[in-house]
Amino acid sequence: MGGAVLMITITDRSRGGEFAAWFQSQGIPLVLAAPGRGTATTEILDCLGLEATEKAVLMLAAPNSRRLVRRAERELWLDVPGRGILMTVPIASIGGARARDYLLPQEGEESMEQERTHELIIVITNRGRTDQVMNAARSAGAGGGTSIHAKGTGTELAKKFFGVSIAAEKELVFILAEAEKRRPIMKAVMDQAGMQTEAQSLVFSLPVTDIAGLRRLDLEHPPQA
Repeated sequence: MGGAVLMITITDRSRGGEFAAWFQSQGIPLVLAAPGRGTATTEILDCLGLEATEKAVLMLAAPNSRRLVRRAERELWLDVPGRGILMTVPIASIGGARARDYLLPQEGEESMEQERTHELIIVITNRGRTDQVMNAARSAGAGGGTSIHAKGTGTELAKKFFGVSIAAEKELVFILAEAEKRRPIMKAVMDQAGMQTEAQSLVFSLPVTDIAGLRRLDLEHPPQA
């Protein structure tokens, strides 16, 4: 059994409904969508053909299937600049057989060792501090990201750990980065926008096992998430 992945797709907000309908047509029962905001610079937006910064972030559990990723790349035109990016992150387990059967009506493929070329860096930062985070990330080679508004809990426990008050209003910043740039980007964010700053950022990364929507322009310009 090939297992399961969390599939994350980021596209312009106007295409969110189209993308969600496509995934459901492939037998994916639950597609979660959230509004996001792009953070790419004007220069990179122009180069990649991206016109809007308002994004739709779609998240769904899916079988671990390269065929599904390649089909999405082809049928959603992800190889066309500006259409969007798709990435997969491995899921360790799903609670309960019935939940698994609901989320994964199809079998995944046998897993194969692949070289992981990219990682997904996730930054949890105070609301309104996305630019501070992205300025730090870009100083270490990141190209851009996507932010989602969120509400945090556990602020009292955080105060005990870090000795400072933590704001409840948060932004989640997704940065898709080349694997070799992950460490310097994370260090730059921690140094320039970490807990000791007004951004109070926490940062971690997830392995990306498959990806679609990156053209060879990323050789000159880092990938946009």
